[in-house]
Amino acid sequence: MTSPPAAPHDDPGQEEFRALLHAQRVWDHPLPSFDPDSAPDAPLPLFHRWFADAVAAGQPEPHTMSLATAGEGDSAPDVRIVMLHDADERGWHFATHSTSAKGRQLAARPEAALCFYWPALGRQIRIRGRVAALGATESLADLHARSTGALAAALTGRQSAPLPDLATLAEASRAAWRRAESDPEAPVPTWTRYVLTPDEAEFFQGDAARRHIRLRYTGPAPGWTRTLLWP
Repeated sequence: MTSPPAAPHDDPGQEEFRALLHAQRVWDHPLPSFDPDSAPDAPLPLFHRWFADAVAAGQPEPHTMSLATAGEGDSAPDVRIVMLHDADERGWHFATHSTSAKGRQLAARPEAALCFYWPALGRQIRIRGRVAALGATESLADLHARSTGALAAALTGRQSAPLPDLATLAEASRAAWRRAESDPEAPVPTWTRYVLTPDEAEFFQGDAARRHIRLRYTGPAPGWTRTLLWP
């Protein structure tokens, strides 16, 4: 068994960091209430409701989420922030290159977890399930419905591959922008839209007194089961 690394001798920089860290606070503003008994029978309607609440509360970038996958070969966990593209009866949608690190991980093990965190409301949502790649038609339609910048980014280089230097990135980006502006329907064969079909979803409502409410949905067949969890 590997032993944990020994604690290093503290230096002034470490002490300064700890003081700054420990001075931080969360939820120093009123938080909404949540009655789990009034929650719908399935997680999707509640997600739609909470997302609308986050937008109304001025939560910055409420459509961003953490996406966790299992690494290639060693199955080590991996996580990054991505953008939500839709949430419908099929599941929660996002997109990336099939050749990226997360694309390769999903090809090897098509399971993932999502996490949304909206501190303006003291809320987070965790979702786990199977992931499927959608077809080329829907994937490219997804990309071409977005901004010119999104298309340019998709046309730039090979996501997750080693980059020799920033000058190479700058040149590739300029070329990609020129292509995106002149050909807004440019094909990007590796761009793939994915959908995570949930088998578990948890809704967490924070409470200033630390009496957090956690409602977990498990299912879906033959129907969703709702369970309260200790915080």
